[in-house]
Amino acid sequence: MFQGASSLSLDAKGRLSVPTRHRDALGARENQVTITKHPHGCLMVFPREAWEAFRDRIAALPMSAQWWKRIFLGNAMDVDMDASGRLLISPELRAAAGITKDAVLLGMGAYLELWDAPTYEAREAEAMKADMPDVFNDFSF
Repeated sequence: MFQGASSLSLDAKGRLSVPTRHRDALGARENQVTITKHPHGCLMVFPREAWEAFRDRIAALPMSAQWWKRIFLGNAMDVDMDASGRLLISPELRAAAGITKDAVLLGMGAYLELWDAPTYEAREAEAMKADMPDVFNDFSF
């Protein structure tokens, strides 16, 4: 299970150095991960097994969800983690998420989200100003 946030920088070639605490879980099967777009403007980074389960759920959606299939499946790219624990983020996916250099990697349970750092900071600040959704009524803080 992935959790926590890491501030990272992509190198000049668009490679991301995965934090050590996530490397084993991400590369559990042949050091391959799948990266795809998220509709909130970030990228989703899946270990292979979690991707396969997610992919199967998306593929089973009805035709009325065809655009969601295009977003998630049509933009998915399999990426090998190199021996140094780096992932090459394709130019297309970097552009889709607006990631140029500084990034935030967030653990989201079964997958990771990769955000452009300034975009994430702005979106988080906006969310923190809003009222907490009703789904949190059963939580005690």
